[in-house]
Parts: sequence; structure tokens; C-alpha cells
Amino acid sequence: MKTQKLVKHPYPKFEHHGALSGVTGSCHRYIASPSNHFLIDCGLFQGEEGAGGDGSQHEIDFDISQVRGLIVTHVHIDHVGRIPYLLAAGFSGPIYTSIPSARLLPLVIEDALKVGFTRDSRLIERFLAKVGGMLRPLDYGTWLPLVESESCTLRLKLQRAGHILGSAYVELDAKYPDYTHRTVFSGDLGAPYAPLLPAPRSPYRADTLVLESTYGNKQHESRAKRKQRLFAALERAFENGGTVLIPAFSIGRTQELLYELESIISAEKARWGNLEVIVDSPLAAKFTEVYRELKPYWDAEAQRRLRQGRHPLSFDNLYTVGSHEEHLRTVEYLADSARPTVVIAASGMLNGGRSLNYAKALIENSRHAILFVGYQARGTIGSSIQHYGAKEGGWVMIDGQRYAINAQVLTIGGYSAHADQKNLLNFVKRTRIGPTQIRLIHGEPDAKKVLGKKLEEMIKGVEVF
Repeated sequence: MKTQKLVKHPYPKFEHHGALSGVTGSCHRYIASPSNHFLIDCGLFQGEEGAGGDGSQHEIDFDISQVRGLIVTHVHIDHVGRIPYLLAAGFSGPIYTSIPSARLLPLVIEDALKVGFTRDSRLIERFLAKVGGMLRPLDYGTWLPLVESESCTLRLKLQRAGHILGSAYVELDAKYPDYTHRTVFSGDLGAPYAPLLPAPRSPYRADTLVLESTYGNKQHESRAKRKQRLFAALERAFENGGTVLIPAFSIGRTQELLYELESIISAEKARWGNLEVIVDSPLAAKFTEVYRELKPYWDAEAQRRLRQGRHPLSFDNLYTVGSHEEHLRTVEYLADSARPTVVIAASGMLNGGRSLNYAKALIENSRHAILFVGYQARGTIGSSIQHYGAKEGGWVMIDGQRYAINAQVLTIGGYSAHADQKNLLNFVKRTRIGPTQIRLIHGEPDAKKVLGKKLEEMIKGVEVF
């Protein structure tokens, strides 16, 4: 990497309206000039960061009069969940995102509206039609002009981020009368060798890098090791005649898990031919269907599997639970039966949704296991179970009731869709030119501190905020 000399210029400027001191609520303002502002993401706060209960913490409490557009890196709720609030505040500009994300975003917004606003189908359809008219789907790797003026020209490019299908990091290239400045917003970066998606490639140049730091102080297990641990969890289910509950986000994590489970079951068909894999999330089922439709965006490994006649996201052992009544019957059946089963259910942090009903039904029985495969934000039930499940006599409060944690509690960190510390450092190191300034976001204070120190050691003279 070629480093640059730090030179101070008045623009661009940056403001952060979320995910500055935590990991949720991503919303960042890029100020190209006094009258040309762009938001990168507009997501919900979750866990302790979303505490309050009346939704007021999600309201847009900042001036949007100069915001010319919204750029969406990917469609996880902590990156897009505040879009209804943004429109309610008067935003009517374009929403730039990748082609797959443009396909997925309406599904996420529809779900967010049903949970936080209204279940009136006509109002929802009207809102989704409005959002659809604002979407500007972009190909990866192509520059798009955003601003053309004497004082500033600005163009946008999206690059694959490898986090979930459609995820992108953002390049904003600004030209002023006497200097140029390229900014890269990482969004959420994926780990190399993740199922289904190509790994992200570093940008050629970044004068300012706005970098996520979720796992800035941690290293993930390798894909081979995490697959071994998933295999061991399945073996335990067979030995105990129990259920392995995997709380997982409906998009990204669920599809990766299905991909890996299909691989394991295919290799062990003689032993595990009757293992049931249940996806209990209507939203996850919709996303999985769209994932299948968007096969051209899968990576080379997944394409090879398709050519072999296998169906990684649609295999014989896979069952989908639809209605709420069917969900309740499934919870009751699995709590009492001795049939080995894997259940993937939302939400991924057990802070609501169908996974919480499974947790309440299974957690006090040692035949069962709860397997965490993703980050558990502070203040979520998932975080409490993960912490106290490792202690003798651990218990957790759910909906005002105390539950003993007798089920085995397992964590496989390698299934995080986020890059770990090594991946983040490599993303920066492999940038050909720059950066002179790095702004760390989307991380707990300790993760940001550790990663910031590593970056300062790696790039002499860089400013890390």
C-alpha cells in the first residue's frame, strides 16, 4: 500500500447519526459541499441501543433539507430499518443500492412496517410503491454521476462487500477546483471463504475510509473448523434426541447455514437421512426464494454445486413453517418429541420473533441445545443466554419469567457474516493508495480501540477517529 501525505481540506465532511459508539443504527452523512449531502444507510437501533420502547429513538432528529440521496450498503434492519422514519420526515430523494439489494429491500421494509407501524395492507402497499419509485438499482463496479457543479463534482460506485447477497461498500469520488478526494464507506464487510458470496476486494484508493469494527478485537474460526463444530452439534442432536435451535437473521445467515447443512447432510446421507431442518420464519423463506432467483450473484463454489445437480437452498430434508398456528404446533411438538431436529428461526438475537418461543420451550431441557452463530448485542436475550449459559445454575428472564438454562449453549463465531480483525486489516492493507484518515464505526468501544491501535501501527501517520 502506498501511503499519502495528510492534507487538510474543508470538504468532504462527515456526521454520524448512528452506529458511532455501538453496532446498530447505522446512518452516516457524507457532506460533499454545503448543499450536497448524502446519507449512507439509515438503520434501526437494537438491544440496549434501541431501549426505550416507544420508538422515539428511531425518529429522524437531524436536518435532512440538504440530503440529496440515500445510499444503502445492504438490507439488514440495522442499516435500513429507519427508512420509513426518513420518509415520514420528508425525504423524497433517490435510494441508490445494488441490483440484488433493490430486490430484497421491499421485503425488509414491509416487515418493518408490519412490526413498527401498521398491518393495514393498503397503507403498506402504498408505501412500498413509493419506495419502489425511489429505488435506483446499480451494477457493481460502475461509476454513476451524482453532482455536477462548478464547485464540486461527485460520482458513486458500489463494490461487492461479501456480507450478504447484494451487500456493497461505497466509493464516493469528489473533485473540487484544486483537489480530489475519494471516500470509501465499508458498510459491513464479509469474511473470506463465506458460503455463497465472493470475498470483497479492496479498493484501489481511499483518502478517507469509514470502516466497520464489529469484530475489530476478535479472530473468527476458519470455515473448516466452524463446519466441524456444526457437525458436532448435529451429532449431539442425534445422540440426545433433541432440537438444536439456531437463532439467525432472516437474510444472509439463514441462507449460509442452509448451504452448509445441505453439504453435511449430503455427505452423511446414510446416517442422517431423516434429520429434519426447519426454517421457521416467513421472512427467511421469502429471502431464501429470492436468493435462489439471484443465483448469478453466487460465488464460483456455489455455481459448481449447482452444476452437480445439487440444490443448496432447497433440499429434501428442508421444511418451512408458515402460519403462526403451524409455528405454535411445531414448538409444542419439538418440546415434547425425541426426534433430532435443527430449527433456524428469527430473530438472530432472541429479542423477539419466533426464535424466542422456541427458546422458552426448549431452554430448561438438557436434551436440547441453543447454538449462536452471530453477534449478540448487549441487552438482548441472546446475549444474556450466551453469558449465563456458561455458568453453573445460570438462568435468564424472558417476558417476566425466570428460566433455568439447562439446554446446552453453544457459540460458533466463524459463522459471523462480518469480517474479523485480520480481515479488516487486510482490507485496508491491500488498498493501493491511502488512506490518510480512518473513521471507525459500527463497533463497541473496546473493539474500536483495539482495531484503531492496530491500524495506527500498520499505517504511519494515519488519523484514526
